[in-house]
Amino acid sequence: MQLTPQLKVAVTGANGQLGYQLAQKLADKVTLLALDRAALDIANNAQVEETLSTFAPDVIINGAAYTAVDKAEQEPELAKGINETGPQNLAKVATKLGAVLIHVSTDYVFDGQNDTPYVETDSTNPQSTYGLTKLSGEQAIVNNCAKYIILRTASVFAEQGNNFVKTMLRLAQNRPELGVVADQIVGPTYAGDIAEAIISIVSQLDDENEQRFGIYHYSGAPYVSWHQFACSIFEQAAQQKLIAHAPKVNAITTAQYPTPAKRPALSMLNCSKIERAFAVSPSNWQAALSDLRLYK
Repeated sequence: MQLTPQLKVAVTGANGQLGYQLAQKLADKVTLLALDRAALDIANNAQVEETLSTFAPDVIINGAAYTAVDKAEQEPELAKGINETGPQNLAKVATKLGAVLIHVSTDYVFDGQNDTPYVETDSTNPQSTYGLTKLSGEQAIVNNCAKYIILRTASVFAEQGNNFVKTMLRLAQNRPELGVVADQIVGPTYAGDIAEAIISIVSQLDDENEQRFGIYHYSGAPYVSWHQFACSIFEQAAQQKLIAHAPKVNAITTAQYPTPAKRPALSMLNCSKIERAFAVSPSNWQAALSDLRLYK
């Protein structure tokens, strides 16, 4: 697909970390309909039908998600509406319109017990309400839409929204010492890189004879523990003179920091498939920390 004004792209969740990046990067390339939650509740089927049928997009990119992992344990129906019913609604309207659906999912569909990075065909086994609803959303798309790309990603951060990087920078202002979990391994992923990956995929899709639809993994490299990630953030913040001194970061265990929702311990995604199919490289999270003033 050529990225021209003739290509109509709808982006949901346009105020989120990923949706914002997508809208910024696509605005001058295609005819864009950027929809935040106020403009479109994807859990509302009638609203999805009316809004998207009127616009008639060639591509629908679903950046909308319920991502409050712990809160989902208390409000599973709300999480289900956005993470499961919403993707199902989008899949059905995409099929009706002949549009391609690109949907963002998560590493939380796995249980985190693998000692090697997960490939797309590994068995899923979500351990939280959030993970369960995201997996159900994937299945709803597979069952209702033939032209889809499901992109599983992990530990997303950006200059916008609430995320680990912004939390660490806030804590560094008044905490000389803090504990960060060291026994969960992740691939931090910059939302701007996810947006670039999606745009690259869209530009390579052949709408008439496309064989590459399916599920892909896309996350950051290198893999690190949350503790190592925090240390990198503080090191950069000190170098960039955003903080006078980096806090002392104590390595703690998951057991020492209990949360309502269980996290995968080894949350590593193997990104070889997307590299082979679309020549998309993993997110460079270290480069994304090069100007932390933007995260204020």
